[in-house]
Amino acid sequence: MYAEQAPDEEPPAVRWLPFQLNPDLPDEGISRQEYIERKWGKAGNKYERVSAVGREVGIPFAFDDIKVQPNTVNAHRLMLYGLKHGREDAVAESLFRGYFMEGANLTDQAALAAIGERAGLERAPLDAYLASDEDRDVILQGDIEARQNGVNGVPFFIFNRKTAVSGAHEPETLLKAMLDAAKA
Repeated sequence: MYAEQAPDEEPPAVRWLPFQLNPDLPDEGISRQEYIERKWGKAGNKYERVSAVGREVGIPFAFDDIKVQPNTVNAHRLMLYGLKHGREDAVAESLFRGYFMEGANLTDQAALAAIGERAGLERAPLDAYLASDEDRDVILQGDIEARQNGVNGVPFFIFNRKTAVSGAHEPETLLKAMLDAAKA
């Protein structure tokens, strides 16, 4: 809770919307090494700064454990399934932990189902959902709409449908944007 938030106020609602950083990747993704070389050349990984900041705040990023740069359509489907079952934030946390701290392959349906189960979703119906194409078109359309509305990277915050903030920022910057959006 921020100091500016009254004790009886509800925290802001968070909605996770589909946006793919790499929408052109094949369904099975590509090798993480190939992805890094395409993006930055053979000079290598540019995640040292992120890893250092993560260590400062207690997040043990394990970028070296990531072997597949995923196509994230099914990960976004898992998020939508989590929303439908009241577990969206738990699924988001589990996905981030699985990918960034454990190197989970987010193109693997069994890995996604395990991530969802860890977030409190029932495994058998989740397996059936992930094996289907249910909501695939919803995710792809949401990604298109995000791009049409100016989303071009992550993180990307939209407060009160009025104020957008792109990129990682200090909490004070995000709080100011929230307050500005509330006034608008």
